[in-house]
Amino acid sequence: MNWFWVFTAISVSMFVGSLILLPYLIVRLPEDYFLRKPIRDWPTRHPAVHLTIVIVKNVMGAILVVAGFAMLVLPGQGLLTILIGIALLDIPGKRRVERRIVKIKPVRQTANWIRNRYGRKPLLFDQEPAGKDFFRP
Repeated sequence: MNWFWVFTAISVSMFVGSLILLPYLIVRLPEDYFLRKPIRDWPTRHPAVHLTIVIVKNVMGAILVVAGFAMLVLPGQGLLTILIGIALLDIPGKRRVERRIVKIKPVRQTANWIRNRYGRKPLLFDQEPAGKDFFRP
């Protein structure tokens, strides 16, 4: 088997998938997603349904994060893919990482451009003090 063609097919699939899936997910985000606290209660779900949803959601998130890192060097929207992947994961500190990624100006502008294109209001963000840098906690 020629690995070049396998990696080419994976790259093309990730690129096409990001072009289709990312706009859908960004448009579906509530405009105040980055301002409110996440809701962790699912009281109406059967435990087996809840566990299945959590597993599927986390697997999809992990796949998107890995694909996003690959897209940093391959064709695709790497940072946006990483952001959506992290949003799907249930890991400690994910809100802080999401906020840091989305505060990168090109990422924020692209996300809001996509939302505007589909008639959605721009995402709202908490205001950081002037001089705060992405790389500083």
